[in-house]
Amino acid sequence: MEERARQLVENLARAREDMAEAARLAGRDPAEVALVAISKTHPASDVAALFAAGQRVFGESYAQEAKDKREELAHLPIEWHFVGGLQRNKAKLVAGECALIHAVDSLRLAEAVDRKAAERGVVQDVLLQVNSAGEEQKHGVSEAELPALAEAVTAMPALRLKGLMVLPPFFDDPERARPFFARARELKEDLERRLSMGLPHLSMGMTGDFAAAIAEGATLVRIGTRIFGQRDYSNR
Repeated sequence: MEERARQLVENLARAREDMAEAARLAGRDPAEVALVAISKTHPASDVAALFAAGQRVFGESYAQEAKDKREELAHLPIEWHFVGGLQRNKAKLVAGECALIHAVDSLRLAEAVDRKAAERGVVQDVLLQVNSAGEEQKHGVSEAELPALAEAVTAMPALRLKGLMVLPPFFDDPERARPFFARARELKEDLERRLSMGLPHLSMGMTGDFAAAIAEGATLVRIGTRIFGQRDYSNR
């Protein structure tokens, strides 16, 4: 376990260094970009080791796994984010339990999260996931439907819209993803004007393409395998 923890901490340090360098190359302050360490399928002990090294924000993609880890690590003041596709019937496991939900992509899901957050007496911060590429296998609201969904969410009393999330197509060359990141920034800026409000977050960029995402304005970068290693889906 000591060797595992050492490797995790080294991986974290390198990821942070590379993020900071990407920000500097883009003329940005590295402090503007936060790392969300995606710990899905990895044990709570890994999260605890990285928390001890100073990482505070962790992301999960499966509602039950997120709940189990929150309970196991309840003694640590971790900022949990939910970054995966969320089914409406699992909203009760996430709403009011995670600091930020990254992937609200429909009115019905927004309504389910709003109801559960209201029942818990909290206001839930959310991002809207946009599917600019129109990929059928991925979640996300279309660009055409985004304004209406954003307006509906801002009217819900237990939700607070904080920005957008995007998951572009996979490319061997991460620079090919850059237009999708640039488009997400444009969509966010358009929404800010339309809604007359600031939207502080763009959740975009992962292990393979975070430098391009940072160059186009990412504020939350979701890195998993670069820190934790390959995921084990055998129990899913």
